[in-house]
Amino acid sequence: MRRAHPGREIVLAAPARLAEAAAATGAVDRVLPAEAPGRGVPERLHWTGPPPETAVDLHGNGPPSRQLLQRLQPGRLLAFAHPDTQDTPDTPDTPAGRAPQWRDDEHERFRWCRLLTWYGIPADPDDLRITAPGPASPAPDAIVLHPGADAGARRWPAARFAEVAAALTARGRRVVVTAGPGEAQLARQVADLAGLPAAQVLGAPGGLTFGGLAAVLAQARALVVGDTGPAHLATALGTPSVVLFGPVAPRLWGPPALTRHRALWHPDPGSPLRPGDAHGRRPDRRLLRITPAEVLDALDALPAPAAAWRPRPGPPGGGV
Repeated sequence: MRRAHPGREIVLAAPARLAEAAAATGAVDRVLPAEAPGRGVPERLHWTGPPPETAVDLHGNGPPSRQLLQRLQPGRLLAFAHPDTQDTPDTPDTPAGRAPQWRDDEHERFRWCRLLTWYGIPADPDDLRITAPGPASPAPDAIVLHPGADAGARRWPAARFAEVAAALTARGRRVVVTAGPGEAQLARQVADLAGLPAAQVLGAPGGLTFGGLAAVLAQARALVVGDTGPAHLATALGTPSVVLFGPVAPRLWGPPALTRHRALWHPDPGSPLRPGDAHGRRPDRRLLRITPAEVLDALDALPAPAAAWRPRPGPPGGGV
C-alpha cells in the first residue's frame, strides 16, 4: 500500500497498544485506535474528516469488518468475497460483484498479498524485513527464550523452557528470558527453574516495550518461542528462530521456509491445519509433543553465526 500510494497518509485501524509496532514497519503513518472484546470487530471507527480514498479489510472474512469500513463510504473497498453478504467489493478496476475468494488453507502472508495483488497493487509475501532499532541490546549475542503467549494453548510449559535454558547454560551459551506485559511472573519462573540469575530476565516487572523487545531480538543469536508475536518480529528482523506450534499448523502462521528458521509441529496423522483452539486456555496436546531435546537439536541445526546470525537493517519502508 505504501509503494502504491507514496503520497497518501496510511492509517491502520488497530488497538492503540500496537502503535509502536505499526510505526516500526515504516509503512503506517498513524494508528486509529480500534478494538473490541474477544478479538471482535468494533461497533464503529472514530474516523473524522472526509471518507478515505481506499479501505482494506484485513480483519478476516466476515461481514462485520467489511460493513464497518463501508460505513466510512470509502472510494474503494478492498476485501474478499463472502457468501453471507450481498455487498461484495466493487472498484473502478474490477467488474461489479466480483472479489477474490477466501482460502482457509492459505498462509496469512500470502493471503493478504494476494488480496492486494488481485486489486492491482503488487505485493510480495517475502518482503518482510523491517529496520533494526537503534538502541543497543542489554544481551547481545544471547539465545532468547520467550515463554509467553496470549493464550495457554500456545504456551509451552515453563519447566521445558527451563530445561532448555539450563542445557544451553551448561554449554556456555548466554541465555536470557524475555517477558511482555503481564508475563513477568512466567519469565521469572522459567529463570528460577533453570537456576538463572534475576538479571537474565528482561522485562520484569512490567514487560518489555515493543522497542525494547525489538532491540533484544535484533542482536540475539537466536530465539526460542511459541506461536506468538515475537516469532513474527524475529522473522522481520532476520533473527534465527525455533518456533513451537500446537493448535495451528506452521503452514498457516509459520516463519518463511529459510534455514535460519525452524518450525516444530507434531500433528496427528491426517490432521487438519487448525486441529486445536488457538485461543484455548490449556497447552495444546500437539505443542506438548515437542521435547526440550528436540528444541536443542533445532537450535544446533541453525546456520553458523558468521553465515546468518547477524541481522541486517531492512530496506526503508519495508513492512511486516
